[in-house]
Amino acid sequence: MRRRYLAYPYVLWMAAFVVAPIAIVVVYAFTAKGGGATFGNFAEIVRSAPMLRTFARSFWLSLLATVVCLLIGYPMAYVLANERRGAQRVLLMLIMLPMWMNFLLRTYAWITILEKNGLLNRLLGLLGVGPLQMINTQGAVVLGMVYNFLPFMILPIYSVIVKIDRSLLEAAEDLGASPLAVFRRVIFPLSLPGVVSGITMVFVPGVSTFAISKLLGGSNSGMLGDLIEMQFQGTSYNPYLGSAVALVMMVIVMVFMYFMNRVGDGGQEAMIL
Repeated sequence: MRRRYLAYPYVLWMAAFVVAPIAIVVVYAFTAKGGGATFGNFAEIVRSAPMLRTFARSFWLSLLATVVCLLIGYPMAYVLANERRGAQRVLLMLIMLPMWMNFLLRTYAWITILEKNGLLNRLLGLLGVGPLQMINTQGAVVLGMVYNFLPFMILPIYSVIVKIDRSLLEAAEDLGASPLAVFRRVIFPLSLPGVVSGITMVFVPGVSTFAISKLLGGSNSGMLGDLIEMQFQGTSYNPYLGSAVALVMMVIVMVFMYFMNRVGDGGQEAMIL
């Protein structure tokens, strides 16, 4: 019973800085400009073709960045988990090293690399190629998200793979399973919780990002974060519509997370069966 008191500060913190802000967003989303309850904010989202394109663009680019992070991050996590302890420490430090730098500084660095007179175009110019239009494109936005969020894919998968009981792998090999079969039937199903965590940790901030899309994507690659910021700080100030956009985004993300958790649980059950 006494241990419950230790949770009270955490509960108060969550109530003040998580539950209360979400409640305010919900109230604003169902409030009209002149006051009173309304569904008009959501109707405006449905009627607005630019907003629907922004929703589609945000989820598509975030999904694309998540897939790229998974294709790069899973092999890296697998190799990392099978290295010696000393090598693991060094490689983990190298993976986390860019995260010690400010997020905006890392993104500004990519502007220097990708701009028309940037480092990459200069190198391509030596080969007689270019200059290529790389900055202010959707590809640059995906690249920025992959670069910034890749560690969030690697670390959860690594933390799960490194804890897999090696006796299970040895037992599968003793039963005649090939290395590919061991990976497909044992390692991958057991690593699904890390995969699900990694996908969530990349996709969710990717959908709501605005700094990356603003700096690397330009005006034609705006995402939901930019749209929400515009409603709260831009010339078209409308916090009620911005709250509605944020609420719709939160609901879609929660549905996505629910199905991803079901996929992770299903993979583990299939492995057990």
